[in-house]
Amino acid sequence: MQEDRRQPQETAVIAPELVQRGKQQLESEIRILESWLLQLEETRKDNPESLAARKTYGDMLQSRKDLLSTLQKHG
Repeated sequence: MQEDRRQPQETAVIAPELVQRGKQQLESEIRILESWLLQLEETRKDNPESLAARKTYGDMLQSRKDLLSTLQKHG
């Protein structure tokens, strides 16, 4: 059996001002994506491009919300 020689992982320290800027950027992107999704709600429901855009923007919105949630845990 081999000995585990890996170094223990260190927790990354993120500067508070960087975390704050990241939060602000994500909040801005979330507002924009929510606005775009609202505008798409006014389009026909059977429009393939609109459906694809809704899916893409919805995925992007969820991703940004997940990132924001992670950043909020850092302070």
